[in-house]
Amino acid sequence: MINLFIANTDNSWFDFLASEGDLAEVNFWWPGESGFRALQPGELLVFRLKSPRNKIGGFGIFSSHSALPIQMAWETFGRANGVASLDGLLGAIARLRTNVSVVPSTDIGSTVLVEPVFLPEHLWLDLPESWSSSIQRGKLYSTENADGLQLWERLLDAARLSAVTNVAGFPSHEQARFGLPTLITPRLGQGAFRVAVTEAYGRQCAITGGKVLPALDAAHIKPYSEGGHHAKSNGILLRKDIHSVFDAGYVTIKDDLTFSVSKKVKEVFNNGEEYLRLHGRPVRPPKHKADWPDLDLLRWHNKDRYLG
Repeated sequence: MINLFIANTDNSWFDFLASEGDLAEVNFWWPGESGFRALQPGELLVFRLKSPRNKIGGFGIFSSHSALPIQMAWETFGRANGVASLDGLLGAIARLRTNVSVVPSTDIGSTVLVEPVFLPEHLWLDLPESWSSSIQRGKLYSTENADGLQLWERLLDAARLSAVTNVAGFPSHEQARFGLPTLITPRLGQGAFRVAVTEAYGRQCAITGGKVLPALDAAHIKPYSEGGHHAKSNGILLRKDIHSVFDAGYVTIKDDLTFSVSKKVKEVFNNGEEYLRLHGRPVRPPKHKADWPDLDLLRWHNKDRYLG
């Protein structure tokens, strides 16, 4: 069984992203910061284009949902927010939230979708008969029911016919067409990785416990450019300055999850007391053990990046 959530979708958001070409991920944002619990990772959020279109225009694979400050949403996803600039994002939200002042620190709902599909107009789909024009936010469907299963199959057929079936998830989509619908493992992009790691660590620096969100970064243990993946087990949430010295090899995390600072900090810079005083401090891991740093990746960083 798989769930599909048909969400009312802004036409200008859809058109902007459809014109952007291949996208690994998008931010399907909501003007308020309310939660979204309808889907689990690997299920589908379906784009219902608003009036006068009233059609299904595509879908994305659900990765996560968070409340993010507008500034962070822009820094994380950029044009994948469906606008060309931070000012454009602020303006789009302000038009929908007329009762409050909208500033870069204002929280919005951020639903991260990976491997999105924007169907060409000739492949847009009719809405299920059970859809009502009075629905404000969206409606949940399940492949356990006839209308949900039909929606799933129609989406796969349209995606297969479109020019975007070369995205990584589609082999499993195609296999599912001839069997039971199954969850699709979402492949995280850079933005989805940042959000996932930020939430896994409870929005706190793993070393200092600092909670000032604009000062935090999701660091790769093994850089993506060197074969590391956008996976929570390859990430750790660090204060931005600690992230920089971690990438440069002046600090590391031992496989016993303690923070280690190289003597090179003092030798090279004749300084670094703010880091040296953290030497030996235990790392605060995520709540869920499945999200903890991969020990093999930590050993890679100790051996191949750390200056000792």
